[in-house]
Amino acid sequence: MADLLNVTGTNYTSGSIERGESSVALNTGALRRKYNFGDRVSELSPAQDPFFRFVSMVGKKPTDDPSFKFTEKRHSWHKRYSYMFQYGISAIPSVNPDNAAITPAADDEYQFDMFTDYHNNGNKQNIVGKSNDYYKGVEGTQPQFYLEGQLMKIAHWVSATGANGASDGYTVWKVTGVELIAGNMTRVTAKCVKGAAGIKFHDATAATLLGGSNTGVGKAAETLEPYRVYAMGTVFDAGTGYPDTWQDQPYSTGYGQTQIFKTSMAMNNTDRATVLKYEGNEWSRIWKEKLIEHKWDIEQALLFGAQSSTYRTTQGAVDFVSTYGNSFDLDLAVKSQDGFLDDLSALLDPRYNNAGATVFFCNTAVYNWLHKLSGYFANNIGAVQPGSGNTSPTSFPAQTAVGGSLGRADMALSGKKKVFGVDVTTISTIYGDMNVVRNIHMDNTSVKMIGVNMKYAAYRPLVGNGINRDTSVYVGVQTLENSGVDRRVDQIITEAGMEWSCPEAHAIWS
Repeated sequence: MADLLNVTGTNYTSGSIERGESSVALNTGALRRKYNFGDRVSELSPAQDPFFRFVSMVGKKPTDDPSFKFTEKRHSWHKRYSYMFQYGISAIPSVNPDNAAITPAADDEYQFDMFTDYHNNGNKQNIVGKSNDYYKGVEGTQPQFYLEGQLMKIAHWVSATGANGASDGYTVWKVTGVELIAGNMTRVTAKCVKGAAGIKFHDATAATLLGGSNTGVGKAAETLEPYRVYAMGTVFDAGTGYPDTWQDQPYSTGYGQTQIFKTSMAMNNTDRATVLKYEGNEWSRIWKEKLIEHKWDIEQALLFGAQSSTYRTTQGAVDFVSTYGNSFDLDLAVKSQDGFLDDLSALLDPRYNNAGATVFFCNTAVYNWLHKLSGYFANNIGAVQPGSGNTSPTSFPAQTAVGGSLGRADMALSGKKKVFGVDVTTISTIYGDMNVVRNIHMDNTSVKMIGVNMKYAAYRPLVGNGINRDTSVYVGVQTLENSGVDRRVDQIITEAGMEWSCPEAHAIWS
């Protein structure tokens, strides 16, 4: 139909729209229409398209450029840990950390070669479930925060009883010298402040952070904790003067682009003037459905779109998070509540992610699964009062409560609410409340759930020079050639894109 209509434009100068004249000025009736819909489109059946509803209501940041740039920031206090490659006792480091048991004592001098798993510029680092692009030797990963007079904490394990990756304690060292060396490492000379007997340092090789590219897959921050060496303050004598300092580069840049969404409809004046049964105004009926169709298309793109400068498409949530964010498995047949809480622990690490703004969008199967997990204790387990002597109530024969102790659930359904017209289920966990939203668009994909921190997701409609492309409506009337039939044509246009930052604040389960 669009090929037949060939709408000539909307800058009419005289005549009447009602008469179908192709060069008309908008009369009073037409001028009273609202040609910019903005948020009104997202208000139509919000439960159908919850992600678009959320980002358009809480994450809207208009842009005046269809190819927009943005900046990510990673604070310096995120960048003050490293991993030990080798060490030496009053000698050039050459000993693997896990080579032999040692007994560092106070005032013993050691040298350590250190590396990191993050880039010094901006927000680039090892993320759960992704191939690690930042490991020993990569350009830009050299530790730069070590200073003379600094204290550092090095975890260890006891060779007789422990195991590499399970810490038994820690030692404390005072930095007396710092040298930037080849291989993007830093050589730290330090004297022992707090020692230990019969210990081994943690070997970063066991953490798969040493070697070629694509190492470190699936390593959560908590898994890597035993291998990390942290700065822990400084110590100076009185009157020693001004110490050295270090300068970080917290910013890195990215770019996004807007995508043009168009939905059009057309109808002749005869049909517009005809009163029909059930829904009398056919124009109104189709117009509402076209608006919902338009919104549906935007939701699909904002979830599953892949950014392409060739095709002028924006980057959707699934594409961004599956490429850069945390990734977890979610096989509902084998995934336990304990395993899911481990996932939440990695995602909601307070050093990287403030959980308060995270919304979990999931498909129908996961939505049901979460409710079964969180509702199980409340609906199927009877509470046993302490001291009652009732350890196995007959109404709940599967329950066992030793000594009459109370049962406890780490996940509990605490309520439902509407947020911007969307049904949100609140599930209380030991890591705070999960705000869970069912999203039917994910039902036919491999993506089971996506956690989006709304602080780091922005919906960017194109607005500038007095023109607003955030769901605008353009009206035209066209006369078909050799037919004399007047057609009313409306075109719904949205031009907007998504901006994403802080990859470790988002997660995907598949």
